[in-house]
Amino acid sequence: MAIPEFLRDLRSLVGTRPLWLAGVTAVVVDDEGRVLLGRRADTGRWSVVSGILDPGEEPADGAVRECWEETGVEAVPERITSVTVSPMLHYPNGDSAQYVEITFRCRAVGGRARVNDDESLEVGWFAPDALPELGESAARRLRHALSGDPETHFSFSGLERAIAGAAAGGSPAGSPDGSAPGGGAAGTADGRES
Repeated sequence: MAIPEFLRDLRSLVGTRPLWLAGVTAVVVDDEGRVLLGRRADTGRWSVVSGILDPGEEPADGAVRECWEETGVEAVPERITSVTVSPMLHYPNGDSAQYVEITFRCRAVGGRARVNDDESLEVGWFAPDALPELGESAARRLRHALSGDPETHFSFSGLERAIAGAAAGGSPAGSPDGSAPGGGAAGTADGRES
């Protein structure tokens, strides 16, 4: 899989140290209600379409670009369905990274689903009740995008923990990634727990 030029340049400076990166996911639905998935070349697992934002790139543009690059499908973003943080990921070459994941529900408007780059082994449309096995993070992002909920899903550790983390100069105490024990509460756009 190709590493973006900006990331290659950054890695030349920081080595394999953990990076905080912005990622986007496109949960693409066609007119029949099917979902577009790709089987990843790096893991062999089926997943939602996702990738890293280029510097200065608008997240919606990045989701559309990633969809086209990976699958040959043209998609239009309809709404943000979740904003989450990945666990720290460790790659075979020693690199580590953690991602803020912005997930868009998208509508397919053109193109033809096909393997369009070296990041996928297969690409296909699946009925929501006939999905292949997905990893936990991909399944959660897909579930949020298909839920029909008008709110954006996110985790919120609570006012007290968030303020305590800011006062301490970083993430809330007791969690290196800023999430509450047990993964935090699922929130909505107005901050209510769901």
